[in-house]
Amino acid sequence: MSTNRTEHRFWTSIGLLVGRVAAAGLLIYGHGWAKLVHFSETATTFPDPLGLGAPTSLALAVFAEAICAAAVLVGLGTRLACVPIVFEMLVAAARVHSIDPWQQKEVALVYAVPFLMLVFTGPGRFSLDTIVWPKLKT
Repeated sequence: MSTNRTEHRFWTSIGLLVGRVAAAGLLIYGHGWAKLVHFSETATTFPDPLGLGAPTSLALAVFAEAICAAAVLVGLGTRLACVPIVFEMLVAAARVHSIDPWQQKEVALVYAVPFLMLVFTGPGRFSLDTIVWPKLKT
C-alpha cells in the first residue's frame, strides 16, 4: 500500500474518531443522560409518538441516546448502535416535532446525520470494533 493511501486512511480514521466522539458525547450530555437520571419523573409525561406508552417510549429514547450513543462513543458495534439513534431522531423530527417550527425539527435531523454517516462508513480504525472484530474492515 502506498504511503499516500496509508496517510489518507489515517486521517480519515482521525476524522471519524472526532465525529463519532463529538456526536455521541453531545447526544449523551445534552439529551441521554438527563433522560436516564430523571427517568421516573419523566416516564408518565414523555411523548409517545409510536403508541407504545410513555414509559416504553422513554426507555427506548434512553436506550438510543445513552446506551447506543455510549457504544458509538467508544466504537463498539458502531454501525448497529447507530441504527436506533437514527430511527429515534427521524421519529423525533417527523412525529414528535411535526407541528413545531423548523428549528425544533432541525436539532433531531442534525443529530441524525453523523450517525447515519457512521452506519455507512463504520467507526474508523480507532475504535473498539477494530479490536473486537479485527477482520471486519471499517
